[in-house]
Amino acid sequence: MEPMKQGIFYCVGVGPGDPELMTLKAVRVLEGCPVIAAPRTKSGEMLALEIAKQAMNLEDKLVLPIDFSMTRDEDRRQEEYEAGARAIAGQLEDGRDVAMVNLGDVTIYATCTRMAEIVKKMGFSAVMIPGVPSFCAVAARLGESLTVEGEPLHIFPAGASDLDRALELEGTKVLMKSGRQLPGVIEALDRAGALGHSALVENCGLPGEQVAAPLKKGTESGYFATIVVKE
Repeated sequence: MEPMKQGIFYCVGVGPGDPELMTLKAVRVLEGCPVIAAPRTKSGEMLALEIAKQAMNLEDKLVLPIDFSMTRDEDRRQEEYEAGARAIAGQLEDGRDVAMVNLGDVTIYATCTRMAEIVKKMGFSAVMIPGVPSFCAVAARLGESLTVEGEPLHIFPAGASDLDRALELEGTKVLMKSGRQLPGVIEALDRAGALGHSALVENCGLPGEQVAAPLKKGTESGYFATIVVKE
């Protein structure tokens, strides 16, 4: 008797929020996988899954919640990645394909990519399905191009970067995951004289979307906030 075929792990980008921004390939892969792995926060929210549900019927799927505390403790995060990977591997060993939904794109500060690295070390195959990055949707929402010919584009995680040095660079700057760090980000933008040509979009494509253009002192925002700084 031939051994049971192992399942394949798919990392699927569902875009920043608007389900109409999901790609045809993302929809096809999710429809073809019997198991959907979904990141879940401490509050029980599974935002990437909710976006996918608006684009297709997932009622017949086994939903596998993958718990993440959003902590900055790298050891704790690694423990969460490994626990999630073990849960996914259990499904793959039984021959079921698993698709993990990921906000935005799977190659940009993506939890799913970390999971794929662990799953591949366990001996399973992993496939990445790109999605629309949040900062591209933000620029479109603002009605602006991120770049012009010959101009560089820089992408930084706002809470883990030397913003004073970053803002000295030539070209457009994208500051991702800015929400919790917003007071300090605004101070750095003000020091650089960049507030007047910075714009923030919170919850792009989601209910509760907020736009601050230009960004001003005293602006408040939640976690899913992206800032675009133009020259």
